[in-house]
Amino acid sequence: MAGTEDGAATLGYEQARDELIEVVRRLEAGGTSLEDSLALWERGEELAKVCRRWLEGARARLDASLTGETPEGDAAPEA
Repeated sequence: MAGTEDGAATLGYEQARDELIEVVRRLEAGGTSLEDSLALWERGEELAKVCRRWLEGARARLDASLTGETPEGDAAPEA
């Protein structure tokens, strides 16, 4: 379970989601020490934040596409 929030932030959505699924599976299975469980929980929180940021970004891009605008932070391609 190595990694920091900075490391998690570089993950793609699918990578973060898949690792989060594994974290949840391990927590649900039990059998880990309290310290290991806390570390898994913290990692899960980091991964959930990454997934949430990806989904919020996708929502902003979709909304902008539907309204014909460019979301903040995204530069319009120059022709």
